[in-house]
Amino acid sequence: MTTRFPRRTTAALCAAAAAVLMAASACSTGEGDLANEEPTAAAADVAITPEDGGSEVRTDSPIVVSADKGKITDVQVEQKLSGEESDDSMTGAYNEGKTEWVSDWTMHPGSDVVVTAVAENSEGESTEFISEFSTTEAVEGQRLEVKSINVEPGSTVGVGMPVIVGFDMPVENKAQVEAAMEVRSEKPAEGAWNWFGDKQAVFRPKEYWEPHQKVTVNLNLAGVSASEGVLGVENRQLEFEVGRSQISSIDEDSHQMVVERDGETIKEFPVSLGMATQRKYTTTSGTHLTMAFHTDYRMSNDTLGVSKDDPSYYEEFVAYAVRISNSGEFLHTADWNYQLGEANTSHGCVNMSVSDSQWFYEESLRGDPVDVTGTDRELEVDNGWGYWQRSADEWISQSATGEADDTSEAGTPGSPHREA
Repeated sequence: MTTRFPRRTTAALCAAAAAVLMAASACSTGEGDLANEEPTAAAADVAITPEDGGSEVRTDSPIVVSADKGKITDVQVEQKLSGEESDDSMTGAYNEGKTEWVSDWTMHPGSDVVVTAVAENSEGESTEFISEFSTTEAVEGQRLEVKSINVEPGSTVGVGMPVIVGFDMPVENKAQVEAAMEVRSEKPAEGAWNWFGDKQAVFRPKEYWEPHQKVTVNLNLAGVSASEGVLGVENRQLEFEVGRSQISSIDEDSHQMVVERDGETIKEFPVSLGMATQRKYTTTSGTHLTMAFHTDYRMSNDTLGVSKDDPSYYEEFVAYAVRISNSGEFLHTADWNYQLGEANTSHGCVNMSVSDSQWFYEESLRGDPVDVTGTDRELEVDNGWGYWQRSADEWISQSATGEADDTSEAGTPGSPHREA
């Protein structure tokens, strides 16, 4: 518990001094006056953990402030990092009676921490308490860092956009790391993280994002215990906008593509899908997302292992191409295909005319859903951004915490702190 001396606030000290002066100047008959005085309320008492003076404190230890004979009115946490940098952004939550405050996140490795708490007693007199301690360092070679994020800060995306975080080291304590990554949206939504391997976490809502809103991702990873001896070393934040809703539907049987924007049909194109003579030439059915946009793009089946000596080898440069999977599927210009809207003759991509492919290229955002139906090859959940292939209930259950996160509220399911 804290060993620092509590300090009365200036208001409390001035009130006490005034009382002394008044007593000294008043007429008194001695003991009788003292017997009639009201008893003074005991000052609030506060305990802070980690304790004052501690060193090598675990970064994933929660900061806990507890009050006795009063309630907590304020808690400030300053973390002084190397290079004289400081971070005072630590947030926390009170219990119902404001007799306890617990930090939301873990602490920076190798930091000097100052916790300042103020509590007041039943008469409203405030007392300040301080605890100072230092946290353990992150060991070189065991420092978890974010390697990649698929969303560009400040970008505008489609309603199906996932948040994909890639790490440079394997994560074993997935529940703690999930709990350290907060996703906030302006409009109500529920979502969760799923893991694809030990180095990639993906967040998506149960249903598509509501359009026209801002989403903020707070990666509060500094100090989180990712694996035995491995600590997160930085916090990051990014914001992006969800734009209008644009959802495209492609039917293999009708050879048509229909584009809906904010619930209204705005375009219909003739297309040609995969010829399906082999599995690799079959367009996958399912919910795809637009991933990347290219002009003058080289298309070849050598990416599928076909050599130039093979009679089926081809190479084309297309004016416009929009990727929708990692297995080589694009919506792209095919000015050589004279059977658009009539037959499926491609090698697995969605063939379009020059004007239609240009329109789709120019009018699409990354993360726009593209639903393909009618083929006998299903899109895999980990093929590109095929994450919408997993049902909402399954997506929530596959998260490490096993709970849905309400993105309109602060905080996350679970806790980033170590288990007691």
